[in-house]
Amino acid sequence: MWRVLVIEDDPTMREFFSACVRRCADLVLVGSVGSVADAVQWLDSCDTGPDVLLADLGLPDGSGLQVIRHARLRHPECEALVISMFGDEENVLASIEAGALGYIHKDAAPDDIAHTILEMKAGASPISPMIARRVLAKYFDLHSQILEVATDTGPGTEMAEVTPVAVPLSAREQDVLELIARGFSYADISRLSEISVHTVQTHIKSLYRKLAVHSRSQAVFEATRLGLLQDRA
Repeated sequence: MWRVLVIEDDPTMREFFSACVRRCADLVLVGSVGSVADAVQWLDSCDTGPDVLLADLGLPDGSGLQVIRHARLRHPECEALVISMFGDEENVLASIEAGALGYIHKDAAPDDIAHTILEMKAGASPISPMIARRVLAKYFDLHSQILEVATDTGPGTEMAEVTPVAVPLSAREQDVLELIARGFSYADISRLSEISVHTVQTHIKSLYRKLAVHSRSQAVFEATRLGLLQDRA
């Protein structure tokens, strides 16, 4: 059963999210708070952290991003799903950088929040279509800028060859990294690698530390950038 902590300042929405979690046999509601301070206090006071943060960004005493970052530091295995009224690129990208694996706009929030949580725990990255379009637009814009810089070479200049950066991954860490990149869940990786889920989590924590990242999506992005996910001989 996945342990879920709900962070939402609106009492009606908080109860709706909490009720969705309670109705699911595969989830257990471990807390429901309405502010950054209460969320941080909850995370600091528990020995066993939540598996999932269901977080709003607009809280009365700060941003849900603060809670996500704090949770990642205190409980690295925790995964965050943002459900917010903020749909601009800045908040979406900031959430992803903070470690969120999913981002749902409240106007497009599904009735079955529990199913969305389970999809995320199975390896998916749930995201509202309107949010996805904006993220893709931002990505294509950044990609175009990079291409412009890369091709803007003066007479007599040559493009510098990109050399993968060496990161000391063990053979098992490399295998786990490649399975993460293919979208497999912890349970799938455990079964395919014939190791326990706890051992999988240990390898993933080590990967995060070596790559200086805080989520699966960041790990895949950084590993690709470093050339660690290229076809190996």
